[in-house]
Amino acid sequence: MTTWMVALVGGILVGLSATLLLWLNGRVAGVSGILGGILFPRPGEVSWRLMFLVGLVVAAGLYMALVPGAAVPRTDFPRAGLVAAGVLVGFGTRMGNGCTSGHGVCGLGRLSARSLAAVLTFMATATATTFVVRHLWR
Repeated sequence: MTTWMVALVGGILVGLSATLLLWLNGRVAGVSGILGGILFPRPGEVSWRLMFLVGLVVAAGLYMALVPGAAVPRTDFPRAGLVAAGVLVGFGTRMGNGCTSGHGVCGLGRLSARSLAAVLTFMATATATTFVVRHLWR
């Protein structure tokens, strides 16, 4: 399967899962919010959140195991950098009242102006960070 086909199928599956979660459960598929609901649980809210996250990991593992030539995750990142990145993402998620999946997939799909502002901020920050790391930070 070519790269564009994989991207298309992946996008359809993400959109379908976000739509079904909203339609069947009344919840937005923001991964950081789903994880946060496991770390700080409310009664009756843990099982569906856990199954959603397990499904993400299992689906990625199945894809890597079953598709020849599937991308392999990088393992050469320094651990301190990964921890720092995780803390910064968590901080940004709290500050932006949602993560990239919540705003980008679900918020834009609902035509939320707040989500549009958040996504534009995410993209501008990612572009600037990539430029600095690849061209200036050497």
